[in-house]
Amino acid sequence: MPVLCKPSLLLPEHVVSQAETLRMAERVYAGHPQLDAVLRMIRNTGVEKRHVIRPVEETLAEVGLGRRQKVYDAAVREMLPQVVMEALGHARLSSADIDAIVFVSCTGLAMPSPTAWMINELGFSWSTAQIPIAQLGCAAGAAAINRACDFARAHQGHVLVASCEFCSLLYQPGDHDLGSLLSNGLFGDAVGAAVVRADRTDEVSAAEAGGGERAEPAVSGLHVTAQGSHVLPGTESWISYEVTDQGLHFRLDKGVPSAMAGMVPPLQTFVKEQGHDLASLDRYAFHSGGPRVLEALRTQAGVTDTALRDSVETLADHGNIGSAALLDALIRTFDSDPPDGATVLAAGFGPGITMEMFFGTWHRAEEAFAGESERSA
Repeated sequence: MPVLCKPSLLLPEHVVSQAETLRMAERVYAGHPQLDAVLRMIRNTGVEKRHVIRPVEETLAEVGLGRRQKVYDAAVREMLPQVVMEALGHARLSSADIDAIVFVSCTGLAMPSPTAWMINELGFSWSTAQIPIAQLGCAAGAAAINRACDFARAHQGHVLVASCEFCSLLYQPGDHDLGSLLSNGLFGDAVGAAVVRADRTDEVSAAEAGGGERAEPAVSGLHVTAQGSHVLPGTESWISYEVTDQGLHFRLDKGVPSAMAGMVPPLQTFVKEQGHDLASLDRYAFHSGGPRVLEALRTQAGVTDTALRDSVETLADHGNIGSAALLDALIRTFDSDPPDGATVLAAGFGPGITMEMFFGTWHRAEEAFAGESERSA
C-alpha cells in the first residue's frame, strides 16, 4: 500500500498578527455598517497570525489580474524548490526517483503548469507524469494525496505532491460583503510538499533473497489503506470564485459554517467502513478552514479537543492556507511520533462543498533514515 512520508512547509517572511488584522479592518472599513460584526468574527476565527508574500500595504493595494499572476509565478519559483527538496529528503528519494507530480493550487493560474518548470529545473525525469489540480480549493490537499495514492497503486511509482497557495493575492479592496471581510482576516500564504512512496515490498524481498532488485531504505510514515470523497448536495455555489478584470473574487455563502456539520455523518460512515469509530482514532489531521469545522467534530462526533490539537494549531499559527493546511497538520502528526500501528484520519473541505478524506495506519520503521537512497543526490 502507498506510504505517505513526512511533508514539508515553507511560509513567507511577512507576518500579520490578529491584532494588526483588527486594526487594519477598523481603518480600511471604517463606517461599514457591519464592522462590529466583522471584528467579532475575526476574533472568533482562532487565527493568531498569518504569513503573506508581500508587505501588508502592498497586499492591500488595488492591482489587476496580470500583476497578481506575475507575483504568483515569482513566488512559486522562489519558494517551491526548498519544500520539494525537503520532502524528497524525508522520503529518502531524489528528484530522479519520482514518477509523477501532483500540483495543487487555487490562487493562481499558469499554463503550462508549474510541473513543467519543476521537471526542467529541479532534476525530475523527462518522463515524469504531470497531474495539476486547480479547482478543488482547500480540499485539494487531501485530494492530491488521494490521487498520488491512486497513481502509486496503479503504477508502483513514487509521487510528489506540491501545494502553492497565496491567498493574499485574492484580496479585493472593493469587496465589502461579510464573506469577503471575514476571509480577509482568515486566509494566509504557504507552500508545501510531500511524497507518497509506492509499496515496493516485493522488490525489497527480492533484494534480500539475492534477486536483481535493489532494497530501498525503510521510512516511517502513514500506510494509506482507504480513501474517500463526498459532495454535500445543493452547495455547489456556496464556496466559489467570481472572475473579473481585477482577478478572482472569493465568494463565501453565509450557510457555509453550518454546512460543515453535514460532513460529519459521511465521515463517520467512512471510518466505520474501516472498522473503527470516528471518536476513537489515535490521530487526526484536518484542514479546518475555520473554527466551525472543528466545532462540528467535537459536538457531533465526540472528537476531543486534545485529538484536534494539530488542526487547531495549524489554524492559529498560519490561518487558512488552503490546500497546504492539511500538509501542516500532517507535519504536526508526524512530529508527535505516533506508536506503530496508530490509526490516522485526514480530511480536507472545499468548494462543492467537497470533502476529500483518507485513512491509514502509522508504520514506524526501526531503521528509518539509516541509509541513503542509491540515487539520492
